[in-house]
Amino acid sequence: MAPDPLRDRLATLSRAELAGLILVVALLLAGAGLWYVRSLPKPVVVTAGTPTAGTPAAAPSAPASPPPPVLVDVAGWVRRPGVYELPAGSRVIDAIRAAGGARRNAVLEALNLAAPLVDGTQILVPKRGQASVGAPPAAGTSPGTGGTPLVNVNTATAAELEALPGIGEVLAQRIIDHRTEHGPFASVEDLLDVSGIGEAILEDIRDLVTV
Repeated sequence: MAPDPLRDRLATLSRAELAGLILVVALLLAGAGLWYVRSLPKPVVVTAGTPTAGTPAAAPSAPASPPPPVLVDVAGWVRRPGVYELPAGSRVIDAIRAAGGARRNAVLEALNLAAPLVDGTQILVPKRGQASVGAPPAAGTSPGTGGTPLVNVNTATAAELEALPGIGEVLAQRIIDHRTEHGPFASVEDLLDVSGIGEAILEDIRDLVTV
């Protein structure tokens, strides 16, 4: 058998030299192991709130629904009296514009045009010369809903009748001619006997007149 040079060389080492050699080998192995561990792929740290692959992100909150519209009754000295639906946040001036705007001689300064609209309320636009809104009832009138004077169709003047929605100069004169020829009206419904006044006009003025 051929001699082994490495074994022969180790056999000539002293105990201290052999221990030192073993220590060197151990250090080399430890260094190689540390390098191997550091070369391994590191796990990814996921922080809170960071979506990972396969995890659905939180759905955005649904937008708040818009406020409902308001319904208001625009009456008095406007071009198209009636009930109108307007967007929430509208003002009195918007309601008057929706009704075609104020007619000539309307007293807009009697109203707060910048006031916000409230659902279910009435906006009464007075005419110049007519009793102002909230004033004590004049002769021939009675207090109506909310303190608004009612027009007595048996004693009202032509100007007072013309201030009613849908009653112009011609119909006002016909009302006066009818009560002159046939006597006072016995009820508000008797206005249907006046030529030109139908159910639609009567419904518009029913809550504004009296006998």
